[in-house]
Amino acid sequence: MKHFSRSLFVFALLLPSFATAATAQEEACQFAEEPIPIGTMAPLSAPGAVLLGQQIVWAVQLAVDEWNANCGIEIDGVNHRIELAVGDNEGLPERAQAALERMIFEDGVVAVVGDYHSAVGLATMGIYQQNAIPMIFSGPWNDNISANGIQAFEGQPARITTNEAGIDYVFRISPAISFAATVMIDWLLHVGSENVVIIAENTDYGVPASEKDAELLAAGGARSDIYHVELGQEDFLPLLTRILAAAELPDAVILEMTGETSLNLAQQMAEVGLAPNEDTLCVLVDEIAYAGRTFWETVPYGNYCVFFRVGIVPPLFNEMTHFVADSYLEAFGDDISSYALAAYDAFWLMAGAIERANTITDKAAIVRQIELSDVTLAQGHYHFRYGSHNPDLGDEPAWMWHQWPDPALTMMQYFSEGQPGPEAAVIWPPQYQTHGTALIPYGTVPGE
Repeated sequence: MKHFSRSLFVFALLLPSFATAATAQEEACQFAEEPIPIGTMAPLSAPGAVLLGQQIVWAVQLAVDEWNANCGIEIDGVNHRIELAVGDNEGLPERAQAALERMIFEDGVVAVVGDYHSAVGLATMGIYQQNAIPMIFSGPWNDNISANGIQAFEGQPARITTNEAGIDYVFRISPAISFAATVMIDWLLHVGSENVVIIAENTDYGVPASEKDAELLAAGGARSDIYHVELGQEDFLPLLTRILAAAELPDAVILEMTGETSLNLAQQMAEVGLAPNEDTLCVLVDEIAYAGRTFWETVPYGNYCVFFRVGIVPPLFNEMTHFVADSYLEAFGDDISSYALAAYDAFWLMAGAIERANTITDKAAIVRQIELSDVTLAQGHYHFRYGSHNPDLGDEPAWMWHQWPDPALTMMQYFSEGQPGPEAAVIWPPQYQTHGTALIPYGTVPGE
């Protein structure tokens, strides 16, 4: 099997003559006639998070191009070009199931990576399992996506009971809700929030996420009220008016929703004066806010909003992270989300596992190689603590099964209008802070 220098290859990609060099390299690869089809799922149409879906597909295609420029995937000494099949799930479970079945039965994909919405992940994970298609989810947060790999979870049977071999084909590198919520609520309690409003999308992500937030807030002695809205909803004025009419205004408003809906609500919230201001924090859980140009065009009154981010913070970007982020910035003039970086990493994990397994037909061997992953990519060092290689969870939560245990989870805050996402302050956890504070008070600039 081939082993190439990642750093040298990235350097080649940065050269202006890369397209010509890559074409010449591919011509020298002597590819087999049959390519290896690998799929990616993403929301590319409304009501899904379209911008993030486009970023996911772009990032996976970038990874595919890198692999093909280095002679693709080698199986039994033969180089195979990788072909990317794309499924648009629209953020809807029924659309996702249909798109996935087309990729499996028409495109013949041997594996899939990516995706974003939890409802889609929950609706499709059984299809991956039943058809023995290895999948690495890089976006969905719902605990159940990884939790029911080995045991019943919230009334759902364990996936591995659906196949005689006892093999679980589903992996995840995005965080479980229970993991992510702890970071955000710890921060809110640390800065003194006692009365919190949670506005959540009425989906398999928003409902359990808001419930977990409320549970953790209550455990910390804070009060909370939950309001649900529909994904893709555009007019939030009646809800915001109701919140403003309450006897006591909240210390913080959490927006537990995804994509463009999150930004639209944040702007309307700012326009009516609910948040952000001196008394009430604006907290976006969806990291579309990290895309600075998109955020400021959609939420011009959103200065001092805080947003959740998955993935290593900009000061800790490695060579690979810089390469992908800089490539996207050059192509689109905006900042790439960590969900897209995770999808890029998911492809590298999958392609590497296929090549190490030296097969596209023995899916169990591919699963085994994913479980044994031990590699640093754009978002950090990947490994899977629990799987068939280490099946005893002990006291660990069920969602740790086939779950990457080490994603960096942070809270970031804008403090200057028009600020690029990478220049926002990292305010939590303390070990990642870039400006020495857990909160930048409204109307102030750190250090002044």
